[in-house]
Amino acid sequence: MGIDFHNKGNQTSYTTRHADNSWMETLKELVPITNISKAADIGCGGGIYLKALADMGIPSVIGVDFSEAMLVGAKENCKDYHNITFKQGNALDTGLENDSFQFLLERALIHHIQDLKTCFQEAYRILEDKGVYIIQDRTPEDCLVKGDDCHIRGYFFECFPKLKEQEIKRRHSSDRVVETLKEIGFSEIQEVKLWETREVYEQKEQLLKDLKERTGRSILHELDDEELNALVTYMDQSISIESTIVEKDRWTIWKAVK
Repeated sequence: MGIDFHNKGNQTSYTTRHADNSWMETLKELVPITNISKAADIGCGGGIYLKALADMGIPSVIGVDFSEAMLVGAKENCKDYHNITFKQGNALDTGLENDSFQFLLERALIHHIQDLKTCFQEAYRILEDKGVYIIQDRTPEDCLVKGDDCHIRGYFFECFPKLKEQEIKRRHSSDRVVETLKEIGFSEIQEVKLWETREVYEQKEQLLKDLKERTGRSILHELDDEELNALVTYMDQSISIESTIVEKDRWTIWKAVK
């Protein structure tokens, strides 16, 4: 059935986490944060990474999302950050001005988009010369990593192979991403792999509760309630530890420069 990002019931699904230091440190290695005064997060969801960018010292950050419901949740999540603003738009037509940003982030976005060329063209248009573009998503290979006590996402696909098929189908290969970036005119393209800490759970029960609520996991909206309960049972049996579960996700990050 898929997640409905426009449903008000989902507007807080992507507001509950904080960006981990593992993500922020990786970004600092890739991007000259101290030289950036204006940044945009396209497909900002609940605003988690907007707050991270602001906390890293970027003076002006704007979040763009196509869902008004998501923006409502993001605005509430970021209400204490006066340097964060919002705009409704989409990755193919942001409505932002030409040559106006030194840094652009698109995290967990491109698997929702088939037309990578138009998406990357829009990014190129709104970046200043020498502006940095960071794309973060999973490749099909990232989706095939086996599950363990840290990489619990792998267990989803062991329990329900149909989720693996759905996941791989919607992911772009690294070669396609790189080739399309080059076609648009981006240079200095770099690819890195990141095991990003998603969440630390003091007890397994907290993780299982998150799963039951499908919190921040669009792939779980492909399961009906009965299937979800079966997955939660499978996860309970598969994860061997009861406390201090450090959940990590495997990502690919591409850096490109206009």
